[in-house]
Amino acid sequence: MTELQQFANTDTVKRALRAGGLRDGIDAKADLITRAASQLAAEGTVGEGRAYFVPGRIEVLGKHTDYCGGRSLVATVERGICMVAAPRTDGRVRIRSLDLEDKVDFGWDPELQVPSQGWSNYPMTVARRLARNFPQACRRGADIAFGGDLPQASGMSSSSALVIASYRALADIEEVEQTPEFTAEIGDPLALAEYLGTHENGQSYGGLAGDRGVGTFGGSEDHTAILCSQPDTLGQFRYCPTKFEANAAMPQGWLFALGVSGVVAEKTGAAQVLYNRASLRARTLVDAWNAAGEGDQVYLAPILASAGDAPQRLRQAITDGHGEFTADELELRLSHFETEDALIEPATTALAAADLDTFSTWVARSQQWTEKVLGNQVPETVMLADTARDFGAAAASAFGAGFGGCVWALVCAGEAADFLQRWSNGYHARFPNHVSKSRFFTSPAGPAAFILNLSTESAGV
Repeated sequence: MTELQQFANTDTVKRALRAGGLRDGIDAKADLITRAASQLAAEGTVGEGRAYFVPGRIEVLGKHTDYCGGRSLVATVERGICMVAAPRTDGRVRIRSLDLEDKVDFGWDPELQVPSQGWSNYPMTVARRLARNFPQACRRGADIAFGGDLPQASGMSSSSALVIASYRALADIEEVEQTPEFTAEIGDPLALAEYLGTHENGQSYGGLAGDRGVGTFGGSEDHTAILCSQPDTLGQFRYCPTKFEANAAMPQGWLFALGVSGVVAEKTGAAQVLYNRASLRARTLVDAWNAAGEGDQVYLAPILASAGDAPQRLRQAITDGHGEFTADELELRLSHFETEDALIEPATTALAAADLDTFSTWVARSQQWTEKVLGNQVPETVMLADTARDFGAAAASAFGAGFGGCVWALVCAGEAADFLQRWSNGYHARFPNHVSKSRFFTSPAGPAAFILNLSTESAGV
């Protein structure tokens, strides 16, 4: 750990951020970390502390595939959460959001009552899960302050970034990862990403019992990207269980442009219902397979891979619909998963070969199917994807849970400023009501989350 007062030295903090692999927005991030440390000091926190940067993620391809046991192609964005944490001795956890000027104060409790909406849902859910899984470790408590430069509820996994940052701070302070319960179940970053995914969806992880989660029925794609990404690289992963499959370097001289629509994609409240409906349709396909006596599967992808005629047999099982969903609803969900999952491997291969024409063809197919078949897009994200290609992007697609959120575009670095200007102007002319909440910026493919080391060079988390 580092003395808390050392985080007041912005030059030292900037060097640590660069050592962690960041290039964009260093000054703003250093300011956030300094403010967070100063906030803790102003509230009476003294002694040693830790600082973390946890990025958001870009889902390049793989829409609603992870929780089905499918694959995705992901990277991180060089925007995220900057968090500073220090230990307490009274078992209390105090967390302050600098951006929202709000705070929560609670004790370690495996039955902690957590609000269903708002930012505090995420760190409090993490604390409740840790208290349940590691009761002997969670005793000290923590003072935590955080801020971020990642637009909230934008589809870039600000919620999962907050889950991971909260876990990292609390787990480090309480030495959770030194417990036999932890080491028996979690052996590498991929397993940790899976475990943190269950913090959100509420499932158990091996012998680590689950709870209510945050209310979403998602997977571990976001957590995998945030914990396992490499700078200037896109990673292809398969899920349930999570396995690394391939890397593809970003083409030389290209970067991501991000268009945040301003349509809230927060995974709580009404958006949560829509997000969960896509997940529940996939789960119902599995239920229909099992109910037809075909087996006892948990995820969709293993069913489809189990035999050459498995897709046909699954379609027979849903001829009359199943559960609350009609046959047509289930067929659309199945068709989308088959198409999206199948295109990721050839798209990754094309990108790795810097074959942007072929890569663009696969991306366009993914966007078309998410609009027409998955049905999780809104007019704003459809327009952003269309106009990005019109303005010269090599490829563009909406991503994330959908029902709002963000679009990525692959653009030439030398033309990025002009592209952003035209992209944003066109969007605001069509949707002037989103001028105040939309955001347009560029980012390289960034590093994984890391803890700042002010003495030497930063180490991954």
